[in-house]
Amino acid sequence: MHTLQHRVTALLAVIAAAAGFALFGMSNAVAAHGRKPTIVLVHGAFADGASWNPVIERLQRRGFTAVAVANPLRGVASDAEALDAHLAAIDGPVVLVGHSYGGAVITNVKARSPKVKALVYIAAFAPAEGEAAAQLAAKYPGSTLGETLAAVPLPDGSKDLHIKPPLFRQQFAADVPARQAALMASTQRPIRDAALNEASGTPAWASIPSWFLLAGADKNIPVRAQKFMADRAGSRATTTAEGASHAVAVSRPNLVAELVLRAAG
Repeated sequence: MHTLQHRVTALLAVIAAAAGFALFGMSNAVAAHGRKPTIVLVHGAFADGASWNPVIERLQRRGFTAVAVANPLRGVASDAEALDAHLAAIDGPVVLVGHSYGGAVITNVKARSPKVKALVYIAAFAPAEGEAAAQLAAKYPGSTLGETLAAVPLPDGSKDLHIKPPLFRQQFAADVPARQAALMASTQRPIRDAALNEASGTPAWASIPSWFLLAGADKNIPVRAQKFMADRAGSRATTTAEGASHAVAVSRPNLVAELVLRAAG
């Protein structure tokens, strides 16, 4: 009898332990599902990761992990592959944020990735399949970028493009303080001309929810073009920063961070 009671007690202990393990696993799954996403920010042409600093500061204050990845600016497909590699190393859900050409890059991220829960376009390109950034910038009048560019020939016959520093502020960052704009002009990263003319692939915004911020006084991507892309993508929320330059993440970081937080849910 004593032996039988001992066996029953042991069996109950095993069942309790298994149940506890299952509950622990369930709670872990719930915690993982409910945790805050990592915010991955992708800069565009004529900028670098530091252009996201004011936005990152605000996201960090709200308890989010935010990472500004280095965008190679060599070509849409290859830049998207580089981004996919970064995403593969991140555990948990992700919100992707793209500025300018960076929008074309996040558009070409692998849409099948279950970790990307939202796309946020900040004065950005959101091309459909077969479209190029240069094509979209010229869709409506208003872009004056072409006349401000200088080119550096590359060994493969393509060219690196950058904005002439004396013209940088008026073209790219008119609402940014002059000294800060001068630093931005000196640290801008060039983009390969072929990247601006490369056709986009299947758009991630067709299957992933998107949010858009439009820069009202943008001289790179006319605001009408930005709105066209937002409407076509079925934007969950579209905010217009009236009077904002293309460098809206620098000049209006509160507005940008607020939209990112809305997308992060």
